[in-house]
Amino acid sequence: MSQQNDENIEATTVDVEEQLNTSEEQATEGAAEDTLAAELAVAQEEIATLKDQMLRVQAEAQNVRRRAELDVEKAHKFGQEKLSLELLTVLDNLERALAATPEDEATKALRDGVLLTQQGFISTLTKFNVLTVDPQGEAFNPELHQAMAMQENADFPPNTVMAVMQKGYTLNGRLLRPAMVMVSKGAPTIDENA
Repeated sequence: MSQQNDENIEATTVDVEEQLNTSEEQATEGAAEDTLAAELAVAQEEIATLKDQMLRVQAEAQNVRRRAELDVEKAHKFGQEKLSLELLTVLDNLERALAATPEDEATKALRDGVLLTQQGFISTLTKFNVLTVDPQGEAFNPELHQAMAMQENADFPPNTVMAVMQKGYTLNGRLLRPAMVMVSKGAPTIDENA
């Protein structure tokens, strides 16, 4: 019987050892699963961060490309601004020549030549989107006009351009040079108490 007890004890010991090993393996597997779950969570968080960074970089690149396109477009539209502004003095001189030349038979050929030159010059400027601002009789607009003087005048409503001293010009809708104008104050008021 003692041998049978010894065998039973050995079998029980082996069963207990197997159970202990199984428990240790399960504990190790549980710890490994916890570690893997933690590593997975860290990896997923890193992926989300990298995706966010990638989207931001793509958006910034698209913004840079869009700004560069706008800069190129503005350079094309307004690159001739300085040249156009300088050419306006030539046009002003042609207008002065026409104003100073009398309209008689002796100067008719000269006047016609200056007039044709002026018209060709205006046509050329118009092709490049340089347009005239001639506000005679219009309401005063401080965005397009520069008031040189104000004068009382019963023939014009208040804040109306009475005279244009120098025409203004725009380039592609942007003001190149304001029109220099004289603006009406309206009719003088009569003091009834006097």
